[in-house]
Amino acid sequence: MHDDKRARGESAARPGDPSGSPRTEDHQFGRLLDGRYRIGSRIARGGMASVYEAVDTRLDRTVAVKVMHPGLGDATTQDDSFARRFVREAKSAAGLSHPNVVAVYDQGRDESGDGTTYLVMEYVPGHTLRDTITKEAPMSPERALAILDPVLSALGAAHRAGLIHRDVKPENVLIADDGRIKVADFGLAKAVSAETQHTATNGVLIGTVSYLAPELVVEQRADARADVYAVGVLLFELLTGTKPHTGETPIAVAYRHVHHDVPAPSSVVPGIPDYVDALVARATTRDPSLRPSDATVLLHHVRRVVHALHDGVRSDPELVDDLLPPARPTGADEVGSDTTPEPVSSLWEGTPDLLPEPRRQPREPDFGGERTSVIAAPASPPPPSRPAPSRPVPAEGGRPVRERSRRGLVLALVLVLLVGGLAAGGYWFGWGRYTSTPGVVGLEQAAAETKLDDAGLGAEVEQVYSDSVEPGVVVSTDPGPGDRILPGDEVTLTVSKGPEVYDVPDLAGLTVEEAEDRLAEVKMVLGRQVPRYSETVPKGQIVRSSPAFGSKESKALPVDTAVAVVVSKGKQPIKVGDWVGKDAEKLEKSLEAKGLQVKVTDTEYSDDIPEGRVISHTPKSGVVYKGDEIGLVVSKGPELVTVPSVRYLSTDDAVEKLEDLGFKVKKERATIYLSGNVAWDTSPGSGTRARKGSTITLYVV
Repeated sequence: MHDDKRARGESAARPGDPSGSPRTEDHQFGRLLDGRYRIGSRIARGGMASVYEAVDTRLDRTVAVKVMHPGLGDATTQDDSFARRFVREAKSAAGLSHPNVVAVYDQGRDESGDGTTYLVMEYVPGHTLRDTITKEAPMSPERALAILDPVLSALGAAHRAGLIHRDVKPENVLIADDGRIKVADFGLAKAVSAETQHTATNGVLIGTVSYLAPELVVEQRADARADVYAVGVLLFELLTGTKPHTGETPIAVAYRHVHHDVPAPSSVVPGIPDYVDALVARATTRDPSLRPSDATVLLHHVRRVVHALHDGVRSDPELVDDLLPPARPTGADEVGSDTTPEPVSSLWEGTPDLLPEPRRQPREPDFGGERTSVIAAPASPPPPSRPAPSRPVPAEGGRPVRERSRRGLVLALVLVLLVGGLAAGGYWFGWGRYTSTPGVVGLEQAAAETKLDDAGLGAEVEQVYSDSVEPGVVVSTDPGPGDRILPGDEVTLTVSKGPEVYDVPDLAGLTVEEAEDRLAEVKMVLGRQVPRYSETVPKGQIVRSSPAFGSKESKALPVDTAVAVVVSKGKQPIKVGDWVGKDAEKLEKSLEAKGLQVKVTDTEYSDDIPEGRVISHTPKSGVVYKGDEIGLVVSKGPELVTVPSVRYLSTDDAVEKLEDLGFKVKKERATIYLSGNVAWDTSPGSGTRARKGSTITLYVV
């Protein structure tokens, strides 16, 4: 796999990066780190560490190993405080198990070598979000928020575990070849920050300056809301393809984060809905107290926006009002105001220089990615200077001046009280009488109700189906987490009923149209229709379904399950053939095997049809169905008559007697002919049976 198709938890290697040089030029290549990890090619390089593809020789698996740069926790460090912090943060990150977090397998220092501090992570074949931004940005809001959803899910899990990322940026969001999105480098910035603050005179800033929250720059403190700010900046970049704040130096960029709001994405890319602008504004407000309290709360807002986008809403003033950070009274000289900024140099006056790199590398071209930086932080801002008190000017008579001063003081006090009362009243009837909705998304219903009760709020429960949230767990709230609410009001808890599943209904005997309606009642659809003959189900009705009604497979199926059915074509027709002359006994057995009833309705003599064969049948042609009756007329063969004795009868009487029995008579002279008229014998002879209608020879003497 090519280097530009790998992502391992640091910014991906770029053209011109030393990682692109031959392996033999990297002193780590081939090294057996800590007696276990065989280092391969470098796949990424950042401001604090390089990442290598490696093989865990104990478990025989490919891993990614992050090796800290010289001077960070190795043998060249004055003390091992960084190593201890790094190990502590790595252990915390290793305890974070989430499908959207790059897993941490191991950490340590190579005591057998130069004391290099390292971290072993999951190897994720793929690329970084930076590569995706380069190719796709500006993105549609739907695409951008689909990327942010798993990122916020990972950060939310970290925030619940008490971990802060502090370096959220596209280079730390990995997209695997199978489409999975993972966040890397939890806790590393915090460990480095702790070490560098310990060694720097006035402190340092750790992170990628384009995504630094203002409080990190001014106060050098961070909580989950700093990650929320970075995600908001990341969303702006996904939507517009540009960063909100730029400058010639990292210090200039950091200065703009402190003194300027992130602009609305629609000001760069027209057509972005107003509520998407409001979402960015809420996440990136410079006052951290007005941001969502953590990534889980921001994820709630993101999903509200996604729902609106899916509904095709172009403008939603109510949603905008909910998402925009609430206005709070501020002084004109507050840090968050957009006043004319002071020169950059004054903000950073007296701070230490940037930490020099251990070794100068060849200048590399910028392809849009940023490394985690270690830059000097500002000294605490000096308190505002107080104006020198003016010296009183004596007036003639002295006393009138004191009286005027006293009256002026009283008037000033009254004005102060009046303005204070108005301000307090405005605050109370505006923002002050509200409280914030606690974050209870992800809690069991009982725990959520307890938390709301502790906050002086009531709870109203609504249940919804959810494919991703366990039954009994809160899916969302209204108002949302962090939104304002009057004390004592009720918060609507939307609680999961689990996946929406149904059983296949009984469809037998229904028409296709009726079956479709019955399935629609349980949110299923009619699938494949297989026509079959049925002797019991009328034509056009359902014979059975698949899955079969009542079977184990028909239970608890998801919405939109397709149910196949067998549709009756009616009884199967049996063609009536020409059965005349067929052996009646064999024909009867054959027809009965097909489900027909056979009845011999008559037997007749037949000179043409042998005995036992069919003379005729009913019906003569067409089709019949199982259960129908077939009538057969069976031949008894030709009719036989006993030839009588006619000896001594006159010829005429003998002929008459034979003809009366149905014979034909042929007269011939006997061997001894006496010229008489007397019958002597017959052929066939008397007593034999001959076919009726056959010719009898009469011999006359």
